[in-house]
Amino acid sequence: MAKEKSFSESYKSAGVDITAGYRAVELMKAHIARTMTAGVGSDIGGFGGLFELDVTGMTRPVLVSGTDGVGTKLKIAFLMDKHDTVGIDCVAMCVNDVICCGAKPLFFLDYIACGKNVPEKIADIVKGVAEGCVQSGSALIGGETAEMPGFYPVDEYDLAGFSVGVVDRSKVLDKETMTAGDVIIALPSSGVHSNGFSLVRKVFDVENADLKTPLAALGGKSLGETLLTPTKIYVKPMLALFDAVQVKGVSHITGGGFYENIPRCFKKGYSAKIDKSAVKVLPIFDYIQKVGNIPERDMFNTFNMGVGMIAVVAKADADKALKVLQDAGENAYIVGEVVEGDEGVIMA
Repeated sequence: MAKEKSFSESYKSAGVDITAGYRAVELMKAHIARTMTAGVGSDIGGFGGLFELDVTGMTRPVLVSGTDGVGTKLKIAFLMDKHDTVGIDCVAMCVNDVICCGAKPLFFLDYIACGKNVPEKIADIVKGVAEGCVQSGSALIGGETAEMPGFYPVDEYDLAGFSVGVVDRSKVLDKETMTAGDVIIALPSSGVHSNGFSLVRKVFDVENADLKTPLAALGGKSLGETLLTPTKIYVKPMLALFDAVQVKGVSHITGGGFYENIPRCFKKGYSAKIDKSAVKVLPIFDYIQKVGNIPERDMFNTFNMGVGMIAVVAKADADKALKVLQDAGENAYIVGEVVEGDEGVIMA
């Protein structure tokens, strides 16, 4: 094989071992194979990933794309030396955005930049990416691993990716259908997800903190384990919801929390009235607030606070929507309503 003849001693002396890259690809192939779907038209290793688009039943197919990274949550992975879950975060941050348009994610590509290519570590990262793809029904059709000595420390890396989905133009979510009295449904988060970690790291001084001792405040889990809990992927429950009722708006609650993200799916002249007492705040957020002495408004303006996604439906559809989501495994609940006004988010 050509790769068996591909080796540069000079490049290796500069810190880049191309044979480690080949080894990493071999290790990750089994994980990638789990994500293959009917549309995949190429094998890993080419210059581009091919995907055949099935538009059966669509009159005006529209491609929807989303891109994101894991951010400084990766620092926790470095400190815990645990790398097989951050890939789920990477996929989740992209596909959860794509679903907000009503689109079904089709395929995903990742980008890993590292100081030193340790094949087993790279394969662990891709294992998480593949798991995220399986959870979202996406095919992992390509990616890139860049070994960049002198740019990244030898034991660190960055991880980003992007998702492409499709939706019929007539089924793109239309916030103009929103009206006062519509209900806001909350889909619980699994934890901090992948936003606000610059503040989290500051609050806990994570480089010097005990990340491995179980804590009563966190239900017996360690701080490191709790913080590394992967971002929940909402694709399949939301697709089921789209099939069942008219959904007027969806927001992925990421950086900026309630105050920034919820208004993004709202019609001009309408606001979200949130019943603060209804929000099922997770213990990690109470712990962050207590240790960091952070004002409540800042918490709701930085973190998801236990709500990873919201959906707006007509009041008449609320019971059906809740049942569909609950049947799909989501402990969804009503957290507020749509009201007239330009306040954005009203915490009542």
